[in-house]
Amino acid sequence: MAEELSYVLVTPYSIRKSRTGGILARLISRTGLDVVAARMFAPSAELVEKYAAGIVNDPEPGHREIQERIRKYVLKNFGPDATGAHPRVLMLVFKGEDAVSKLRSTVGHIVNERTSGETIRDTYGDYLADENGDVTYFEPGVLAPPDAASAKSDLQLWAAYSDKDGGLLDEAVKFPAGSKVEKTLVLIKPDNFRFPNARPGGVIDLFSRTGLYIIACKVHRMSVAQAEEFYGPVLEVLQDKLRGRSGETARALLEKEFSLTLGEDVQTKLGDLLGPINGRDNWEQIVKFMAGLRPSECPPHRRQEPGSEKCIALCYQGVDAVRKIREVLGPTDPSKAPPGTIRREFGQTIMVNAAHASDSAENAKREMGIVQIKENNLQPLIESWFGR
Repeated sequence: MAEELSYVLVTPYSIRKSRTGGILARLISRTGLDVVAARMFAPSAELVEKYAAGIVNDPEPGHREIQERIRKYVLKNFGPDATGAHPRVLMLVFKGEDAVSKLRSTVGHIVNERTSGETIRDTYGDYLADENGDVTYFEPGVLAPPDAASAKSDLQLWAAYSDKDGGLLDEAVKFPAGSKVEKTLVLIKPDNFRFPNARPGGVIDLFSRTGLYIIACKVHRMSVAQAEEFYGPVLEVLQDKLRGRSGETARALLEKEFSLTLGEDVQTKLGDLLGPINGRDNWEQIVKFMAGLRPSECPPHRRQEPGSEKCIALCYQGVDAVRKIREVLGPTDPSKAPPGTIRREFGQTIMVNAAHASDSAENAKREMGIVQIKENNLQPLIESWFGR
């Protein structure tokens, strides 16, 4: 069976209720599909109207009734309100065999669910009716296309508006005057994507405890050049940090191998020699972990190419955002992280530790520039897949 491209839209209500992580966890783990793009939107009235116009397309009357309700829901909830404020909508794009059907099955129907938590809508959606059958409350949780033709037309539509209506939504959330509002970067690291599982969503779910707002999201494959720049400040730290350990280890090995007794001055010289070498080797391992190749093994013509390793980059916004995210993340070493932190829950080693978060607002700005958080990689994906 040929691979397909399809999507899920996380509704503004689901985003406000911090359900994004749980939804993503189910989409990846239940479908086995590859998440290949993600983009935050603040949809314009024009995009909302065009998208809503294509929702009702099923010939079966019962299905058309639900589609009509979804159409009205989109018109009411996706566009700017009376004050001009724009809700946030997250588009997640998936690739794989039978992608449309797998996503629809995982999303589920909005009515007649068994309230068992089996599907996303069973857990996060609501369809409440009174004794006369009149709907009193309706929340679909997520939206997904019913067929491959709808997936294609919808993706092409959203891609066409992805520059104007999507990206880094700086103005989407309003804060009281005088608030110490910050933006910070989070990277959900490649160790979460070794196979389809719930970990990426689980990491986002824990970050949701901060009460911060996701204002940008993209699937990113870091190039070797980007990884070198991103982790550039770490190189000197590692080289200096490993001087003492390298000298001590080398002294012990030499004394054992040659039956010698070496002084502290020799240990210092060994550390000065080996520390920078050991530090660079560790640093190159970090670059390889994030980009797929060590800098010393990467041909010059491939340094700027997207790497083989995938991560999800998110920008969180809110009061005291840097500190709040770092507290939930936990220290670099998972073995020293407090219970309930992301690195304690999902980390394995100092390098394979689930996620990265900026340690200052200044570094957040630098790091967001390196990973190009504003970059629109949704549109070229759709155009190359379906053709212009």
